[in-house]
Amino acid sequence: MNLQDWLIKAQEILEQADVFLGHGTDNYWDEALHLTLPLLGIAFDASRDVLMRELTADEKASLKAALLRRVELREPVPYITSQAWFCGMPFYVDKRVLIPRSPLGELIEHHFSPWLRQEPKRILDLCCGGACIALACSHYFPDALIDASDLSADALAVAAMNVKGFNAEAHVRLVQSNLFTALSGERYDLIVCNPPYVDAEDMAVLPPEYRHEPIMALESGNDGLDFTRRLLLEAADYLNDDGLLIVEVGNSAAALEAAFPSLPFVWLEFARGGDGVFLLSKADFS
Repeated sequence: MNLQDWLIKAQEILEQADVFLGHGTDNYWDEALHLTLPLLGIAFDASRDVLMRELTADEKASLKAALLRRVELREPVPYITSQAWFCGMPFYVDKRVLIPRSPLGELIEHHFSPWLRQEPKRILDLCCGGACIALACSHYFPDALIDASDLSADALAVAAMNVKGFNAEAHVRLVQSNLFTALSGERYDLIVCNPPYVDAEDMAVLPPEYRHEPIMALESGNDGLDFTRRLLLEAADYLNDDGLLIVEVGNSAAALEAAFPSLPFVWLEFARGGDGVFLLSKADFS
């Protein structure tokens, strides 16, 4: 069996099993690729000639075990391969952190244009998980100093691996913090946050793939706003005068507008899809 044979077979099995696609792919061929290539140490931009490569017995056994985990246990591919891509960058992930899939990546790649008036000097990635947002910001804003904070010590352990992997220790500082409690006195030009925001109704019907992820990074009360309410009460104190707050709240957007009718939320649009991301400036809190 060569690699192409395996990929065709894996694609068929994934489709027949009707696994849920939502962690970086939107079709079964790509799902098969993302499950297979990292386990074989093959780059995604490798020559198509690699498809004719014969698989060894050990490789076939390893790939079959991985496919079984995906189909029978419904584990997301990034947890099986320990790799997820965000902003074109490969990150280490495991079950201690959410798998990055936020539309915020598109904003980072475009330098938050046209919203940022100048290059930010201080950035906060709040609820950082594996620090994907912080490290992507570090890549696109190499002169910025970035704090990446999370309540979870387990998540910060993964973040530390990624910071070291990208040699970003001089630019990204990890902070264990319950919201802003460990960030007293800090001021930022940009705060980016992908907090827990799944409401009780959506939590009850999540596909099994999402139930492998840390619950504390997903659920946030009946309306999905337990964390975001606290954030909006405190965020202005941590923004510089021209500072921006950008937060993803997903399906809880309508509930948020109803809960804070006086705030002039700007809801951002994305060329690659995604919604439920708002922007506020410090002045909007006045």
